[in-house]
Amino acid sequence: MVTTTTTEPGRTGRAARPQRKRDDTRLALLFILPALIGFLVFMVWPTLRGIYLSFTRFNLLTPPEFNGLDNYIRMAQDPVFWNSMRVTVYYVVVNIALQTIVALVIAVMMQRLTRRTWLRGIVLAPYLVSNVVAAMVFLWILDYQLGIGNTLIAAIGLDRIPFLSSDTWVIPTIALINVWRHVGYTALLIFAGLQTIPETMYEAGRMDGASEPRMFRSITVPLLRPVLALVLIITVVGSFQVFDTVAITTRGGPVDSSRVLQYYIYDVAFGRFQFGYASAMSVALLIVLVVITFVQYRVTRADTSDLN
Repeated sequence: MVTTTTTEPGRTGRAARPQRKRDDTRLALLFILPALIGFLVFMVWPTLRGIYLSFTRFNLLTPPEFNGLDNYIRMAQDPVFWNSMRVTVYYVVVNIALQTIVALVIAVMMQRLTRRTWLRGIVLAPYLVSNVVAAMVFLWILDYQLGIGNTLIAAIGLDRIPFLSSDTWVIPTIALINVWRHVGYTALLIFAGLQTIPETMYEAGRMDGASEPRMFRSITVPLLRPVLALVLIITVVGSFQVFDTVAITTRGGPVDSSRVLQYYIYDVAFGRFQFGYASAMSVALLIVLVVITFVQYRVTRADTSDLN
């Protein structure tokens, strides 16, 4: 009886040893450690600190003094807080409706008509401008007396429009400023989602005689649902935190018609030094965003795709 021994190539008389699988867990943790430290220091700790301060009376000059639910009771009875919440919701609805529709149209046009890289750069260019700069530019453009926007309106025989000094126009105007700045970024997110839709879907639609609008309704929108859900969650959370544009253009006016919640929190904290009450409103905003995100995620079924 002959016994055979399996040997490794290049070696004689030795049995092959199974190679040990390399464990890269420590290396992976080393790479994510800087981001994890930044997340803990700049996100988790301030959040926990803010929750604690929301139960205190604190003005920077004296140590925080625990006062229980007084800040939350005051918030529930504060008409300015509820007006700020109403103004913020109004802004979010206008901003999200305009931004999503315009971004979707731009993304589909880039997908169906041209995919030039330079065009994507032009679309993204406004997003590279800071909120403060964009707000200052539009503040000059839309000035009632000297702005070029109103000058052109008057030149064609129409009445000048008080874009930033009328309670009717102020929120739509702020929404338009932010749509101009963010629509390119949103369009590119949607454009990236369009790349996941197989071209065979559109070819089948053309063979069935479907027009472009029909394919948009029956193919593009349903298959793009997970990406649209993600875009909506990002834009809604960002819209609830609008601050820079309001602080530069209107400072909450006229007569609190543009006093969004973030600006009211800032005013209470750094204008009146009532950091405990400002923290309570921040916690309330956090809870609102968590609830809205959860509802959006479940309603839009963001974790499933019709392509599966």
